[in-house]
Amino acid sequence: MCEEENGAAWGYEAHNGPAVWGRLDSAYETCSLGGEQSPIDLSGARRARVDQVEFAYRFARSTVENTGHSIQVNPEPGNGIVVGGVRFDLEQFHFHHGAEHTIEGVRLPLEMHFVHRSDGGSLAVVGVLFREGPANRALAPVWSSLPAVAEPPRDVPDAVELPALLPAPRTSWRYRGSLTTPPCTEGVAWIVLTEPLTLSAAQIGAFAAIFPNNYRPVQPLGERVLVRG
Repeated sequence: MCEEENGAAWGYEAHNGPAVWGRLDSAYETCSLGGEQSPIDLSGARRARVDQVEFAYRFARSTVENTGHSIQVNPEPGNGIVVGGVRFDLEQFHFHHGAEHTIEGVRLPLEMHFVHRSDGGSLAVVGVLFREGPANRALAPVWSSLPAVAEPPRDVPDAVELPALLPAPRTSWRYRGSLTTPPCTEGVAWIVLTEPLTLSAAQIGAFAAIFPNNYRPVQPLGERVLVRG
């Protein structure tokens, strides 16, 4: 998951990738030392009643940028979720190729992270997985403007239909985790929706041409409990 950081340059190659993030900069030591890191393999979940996620998403004018680590979309303010009575505002969403979370050891082609923040500064991330299939119409405006190199944000030509980027039903896996990029800060509430959406082979290929590999390998679940509800 992308988040602003002020430490050393990092990436996904052998010399600066996930295996060495914790050694690149003292600000990133949680990447190596943290006990509640993300992503994880989504297996062995405990069935449980969980707080419903109330989505307040709409069509949104947005900008898109290549951050050097992912393609990130920045919707206009006003979208968000409510979980357990707490409002989290949507700040941005971005993509990882291949998917960061695996399901019973299986990695899907792409994963999208909706990053939300509460007034108190807490983070909640909604993950949506993609499999290959029919083209994704809701992402077409973004894919028409994919920036191949890092540059300032540019306008997405059409409003993005955010509700169409949520699968139905909206059952989910829930667990306590972290940012999936440096500084790997913990305390993130993860909500990974169980039903994947589709992207066409051409859409997947267009992203892969820019980011052949921008996923972090799965991390140990440890003493945490993964629930599904």
